[in-house]
Amino acid sequence: MKVHPVVPKLLAVIAIVGLLMLALARVGMLVEERHQRQREAERSVEQSQAGRQAMLGPVLFSHCSEEWDAVAGEGAERKTVPARREFTLSAAPSRLDVQAHAALEPRWRGLFKVNTYAGTSTVEAQWRTLAALRPQGEHAGSRVQCAPPVLMVAVSDARGIRQARMSAGGQALAVAAGTRHPSHPRGFHATLPEALRQADQPLAVQLTLELVGTAALGFAPVADDTRVQLAADWPHPSFGGRFLPLTRELRADGFTATWQVSSLATTAPIDFARRAVLCAPDGTALDADEAGRPPVPAATRGDGAAGCIEAFDVAFIDPVNPYSLSDRATKYGLLFIGLTFVAVGMIELLRRQRVHPVQYLLVGCALSIFFLLLLALSEHLRFGLSYAIAAGACVALLAVYARHLLGGWRAGLAFGGGVAALYGALYVLLQMEQTALVIGAVLLFAVLAGVMMATRRIDWYGLTRSEPGGAPLHNRAS
Repeated sequence: MKVHPVVPKLLAVIAIVGLLMLALARVGMLVEERHQRQREAERSVEQSQAGRQAMLGPVLFSHCSEEWDAVAGEGAERKTVPARREFTLSAAPSRLDVQAHAALEPRWRGLFKVNTYAGTSTVEAQWRTLAALRPQGEHAGSRVQCAPPVLMVAVSDARGIRQARMSAGGQALAVAAGTRHPSHPRGFHATLPEALRQADQPLAVQLTLELVGTAALGFAPVADDTRVQLAADWPHPSFGGRFLPLTRELRADGFTATWQVSSLATTAPIDFARRAVLCAPDGTALDADEAGRPPVPAATRGDGAAGCIEAFDVAFIDPVNPYSLSDRATKYGLLFIGLTFVAVGMIELLRRQRVHPVQYLLVGCALSIFFLLLLALSEHLRFGLSYAIAAGACVALLAVYARHLLGGWRAGLAFGGGVAALYGALYVLLQMEQTALVIGAVLLFAVLAGVMMATRRIDWYGLTRSEPGGAPLHNRAS
């Protein structure tokens, strides 16, 4: 049985598509590898400077111990033995007002940019009463002793503390490293003076903190009423955590956001009281090892029962990540090749002009190399400019090649224009992430409709019964 000439060519084109799919998969793996290198650069900066920061406090606490005489044994062996327990009293502020400003300080690891920041926070904390620090024994006749109350501020990564000043009642306090709190060892503390320890008197504390970190900054609303106003010189914030800002203003040179959280709306005060840990904005409990708890995954962040104090944060993101966009573009690569091959097939069919499988392969390779060029250029140039250069180079190459393939400049330029339209459509898809699906679906529908209308009068049975005719492949210059 004689095989129709169309069958081997169709099988060859299918094999070429399979090879190009492998090439696109390799480009996708390269994109992921470079993206991983970027994440490694971010971790390197975090290890060398400071990681993602979260702040808790100021909070008052005091270590106490209770001693009493307990009865042990029965009958003749009954005797009195000393017993002791240790506990911690804590008092969160009734009102916490934070005025913070973050200035971005980008760091580089080779080609990879990492957003770090230097933040300055002015904090005012107020307690209506310190009655929560008044020791009360649980056993009759017990003796309770408490250490002087300590004002502590906890952060996710203490290496980021550049400077801290604290005052209470107008009196400057001596700030020391560490918090002395068993669940929050990272931070600093100051001992409350004797004159300010009256349980029935209000207390006001002022704090100025200079803190550096990487990529994100968060706050734990442990007060009865927490108000945070944050301004930064970065125009692309990503608000996260358990609470979105009450108001926000985005500008070309930065943003300002305000959060206001009541203790009625958050479990943060309860989480702190039961010694949940302070997690970084990415959900990692950096103090977990020192607190005797395993690291907390991001999925459980903000749930005190799972180990993290409820918090809110803002991340300083790059809106145009070249690796994410390159990855999304590569996923459309097979669609590009398929549409282009459909166009070439239509030329064969309508113009009765043969195209060799090797020419299909070369056209597909030119389309595939675009994604590699895009990745390489976007590491050095803005993504939009990189896209324009890579697309322009591939369109010019395909237009010149199609001029010889199709036998004239007019046909070659038309083919190049069609490819340019595909690149333009892809760029629109990349920029409009939320509407990418509907745009892609409409594009495919339009292409299918065009093919159906162009071939509606073709006798497909007639094509398969006879040898494909038409002019030979044109390789002449016009």
